[in-house]
Amino acid sequence: MDLIEIIVLALLQGLTEFLPISSSAHLILPSELLGWQDQGLAFDVAVHVGTLLAVILYFRADILKLIRGWVTTGFSRQPSADARLAWYVGLATIPAGLAGLLLDGWIEDNLRSVNVIAWATIGFGILLGLADRRKGGQLTLVRMTLTMALIIGIAQALALIPGTSRSGITMTAALFLGLQRVDAARFSFLLSVPLILAAGGLKTLELMDSVLPVDWSAIVIGIAVSAVSAWLCIYYFLAFINRIGMLPFVIYRLILGVVLLAFFV
Repeated sequence: MDLIEIIVLALLQGLTEFLPISSSAHLILPSELLGWQDQGLAFDVAVHVGTLLAVILYFRADILKLIRGWVTTGFSRQPSADARLAWYVGLATIPAGLAGLLLDGWIEDNLRSVNVIAWATIGFGILLGLADRRKGGQLTLVRMTLTMALIIGIAQALALIPGTSRSGITMTAALFLGLQRVDAARFSFLLSVPLILAAGGLKTLELMDSVLPVDWSAIVIGIAVSAVSAWLCIYYFLAFINRIGMLPFVIYRLILGVVLLAFFV
């Protein structure tokens, strides 16, 4: 990959990992439009590391509070709010983890097509719009229940379908359950930490078994660009989501899906 390809792909990963617009829908565009080759396993690991660093750095205070709460009161009869939220993040990760282990191979063979990505981009975009229009979304994370967390976790498993968007489907479920926009987004971002960590870990194990040469300059640039772009994405998304709502992302998804159907199917 040349420098332009490295920067563009790292930017795409960093931005689309946390915006509700589907990373898979965007990562196919460079290859389809420009004929770029697959970015390779090593670079895939690098951009996962970058996005993981971004979300951990942004939510470092929250993550430390959750860990402290879980360690101190997580196993008591009256766990603190931080301990409960830590349990919710952990338990909500399980459905997607199990689905990934059981279905990843089948999905790789049967669903990774432009047609599936396009329709999923449109369909789940409409669902996001309906969830955002739901009235009465005033719940905060303090009032979240175990049932709500598990429902969001089950919804996250749907993100294995290319074009769904992990952040998009978890925010959709959270909004339908009555969470405020910012709290829906915060839980989605916190929920990404164990999942990105697990996905990056699996890809790292695959990389260790690979005999292909590693372009270390591409790795360093990929980590840096994806980390910075992901951090900025999280910051501005949380800063403006209450003002702009989800409608711009819904419209964008509909346009993107139609473009994919019109030109690449």
